[in-house]
Amino acid sequence: MVSLRRLLLLATLLAGAAHAAPAPFDLVGPNLEVKITRGGITLPASEVPNLAVGDKVWIRADLPPTQSAHYLMVAAFLTGSTNPPPENWFFPCKLWKECGHDGLTITVPSNAQQVLVFMAPETNGDYRTLLGAVRGRPGAFVRASQDLNQAALDRSRLELYLSSIHALDSSDPYSLKEIAPLLARSLAIKVDEKCLDKVPELQAPCLMQGQESLILNDGHSVSIVEALTTGPAADLLMSASATPQAGYGYYSPYIGSMVDIARILDSFRTAEYQYIPALAAQRGDKLGLTLNTPPSFNDPKSVLVIALPAVEQPQLPPLHAVDPKEVYCASRNTLVLPIEGAPLVFSTGYAHNLSLAVTGSDGNTINLPAKADAAQGGYVVDTTRLQGAALGETVHATLLGFWGFAPYTGPGFELRNAHASPWTLAAGDGDSLIVGRQGTIHLRADSVSCVDGIMFKDPAGKELKAEWKRVNPNEVEVKLPLEDAQPGAMTLLVKQYGVSQAQTVSIQGFADAGHLDGFSFHAGDSQGILKGSRLDEVAGLTLGSIAFTPGGLSTLHGSDELAMQAQDATAAASLKQNSAIVATVTLKDGRVSHLNVTVDAPRPSATLISKSMQFAHSGADRNIHLANQDLLPQDAMLSFAVRAVSPAAFKYDETIEVAAADESFSATLSLGNGGIRLADAKVAVATLDPAKAFGSSAFGPLQFRVVANGVAGDW
Repeated sequence: MVSLRRLLLLATLLAGAAHAAPAPFDLVGPNLEVKITRGGITLPASEVPNLAVGDKVWIRADLPPTQSAHYLMVAAFLTGSTNPPPENWFFPCKLWKECGHDGLTITVPSNAQQVLVFMAPETNGDYRTLLGAVRGRPGAFVRASQDLNQAALDRSRLELYLSSIHALDSSDPYSLKEIAPLLARSLAIKVDEKCLDKVPELQAPCLMQGQESLILNDGHSVSIVEALTTGPAADLLMSASATPQAGYGYYSPYIGSMVDIARILDSFRTAEYQYIPALAAQRGDKLGLTLNTPPSFNDPKSVLVIALPAVEQPQLPPLHAVDPKEVYCASRNTLVLPIEGAPLVFSTGYAHNLSLAVTGSDGNTINLPAKADAAQGGYVVDTTRLQGAALGETVHATLLGFWGFAPYTGPGFELRNAHASPWTLAAGDGDSLIVGRQGTIHLRADSVSCVDGIMFKDPAGKELKAEWKRVNPNEVEVKLPLEDAQPGAMTLLVKQYGVSQAQTVSIQGFADAGHLDGFSFHAGDSQGILKGSRLDEVAGLTLGSIAFTPGGLSTLHGSDELAMQAQDATAAASLKQNSAIVATVTLKDGRVSHLNVTVDAPRPSATLISKSMQFAHSGADRNIHLANQDLLPQDAMLSFAVRAVSPAAFKYDETIEVAAADESFSATLSLGNGGIRLADAKVAVATLDPAKAFGSSAFGPLQFRVVANGVAGDW
């Protein structure tokens, strides 16, 4: 168990006297049978957290038949640190005579506060020596009683934690990551979470390191052993041992108590006796004693000092549900009710005969035995008796039992019967399942407490087990293995406790839909441009109430542009500039996406005012005569004048693009290259040299358009 050798120097400095370093409590001592009777009911000491005035206490030392040394057992009542107890509060028992076989029965007197049991080797004046030592310095033995009780309670938590970790390491080390946090919560044990990040084989040794700093201070156990007249059981040494400077982390009441006991009892060494502490651990109906010092039968002989529970009012455990809003499934065969707040209900037998009281809709109450299980983080209840009971859809249940002799009412819980309730997908999850990778969706119902399992059926009809976990009382998160699935209709099968048939939820698996970047639309147009990737999957678009159908698709540098033509050109052209409208894009597989669209300014436009040609040679020298004035020889210069329509005036950064009808060749004219000059703000004159701009092989009709701020107008 916990080594105390490192505390020798600390104890010496603080106590002001050097004494032997206390050793670990690893020596097995005798067992004590202790039973308490109150109001006609008898309980073993392992189930009694506190004594009361008038209690009858039966004590018997369970010594082996081969016991050769004669022991005197003395039970003594104390009444506070400043009040020596009267002599009639001491009860001797010679264990080698009839008392050793029949045991010693004593009654707790009025005003008693603590009870100690001494086991001393027989010697001359043994009883008077013990009586004189206790009456001479009662406060020291009051403190020893408090600290022994405190240390025993803390050690019970530590032993349960270590034994549970050891058992898991031997049987199922891979479960440590899940169970260790539950143990820590149940027992108020400090766990290094970094240990759970190690490989399973190394987790248990890491979790059991630094045992002296594992115990968290528990206000409930402190209150149980707190003396009525002397205050808390901690002193300067215990406080110092809980500091980082002392090397024992922030919590070590077990260590502090042990050092206090060693210091106090060591000061009582006399010529006849030295006093050594014995920790009493609950072993079923008996108290198993462990020692940290080998008993001596030479002078000074060793006296074992054992503490029984204090005489005080019962301190009921402050248990509460981990999540008071949680709803539990009454249809499960086994139910775990997570609780916290009182680690002693897990490590001791003080809370006993507990049951979950369930009152049905017919008014009948069913009591189901409940057992504390630290590894599962709460009370485990067998609910098979609820099958077929008239409970109604939802029922309230309460944890009832006894804390020692006192009736105890614990926290309440809401139970729910399973029923075929409708399941729905969370908003947005219906379009989120993309094949080729793991998918995640969220299923919702009025309660998910009775979910037993979820299966997944892919488009090929193959059933697979889906991973799931509850994230809210009405929601579960489901992870689906879609790595090898094909797009198409899929089905979830939700199995619940108490419901014979699995409920089905239809879902759809989709191919990767690419990405929608935006939809650009200009006022006065009947066509817009949808930009993104994989636009070949687009079936249509709706801008407000105006439907658009896909037109030509072009791809440049991995990005798609899809022309979308309005089915009602007049309605589309009536959309006003700067209008904010939501565009709904529908894909061919039925998925729908939404884009926020703002109607852009009208595209730039201009009207042709006039045009003229200037030939490179005079008419007398030409051998070819043009039959139409709209024809332009390649060696002629073309000049044309245009008037701005939108915007109403030309800007210096606007250009005019001239191209063939099929756009096989084109040229851009601007103020910068001399192709355009402004007659005024609204009229521009453009000059084009076809041979230079298009080459000698160009032919066919020409067209022009205005380009402003990168936006091109109509031809």
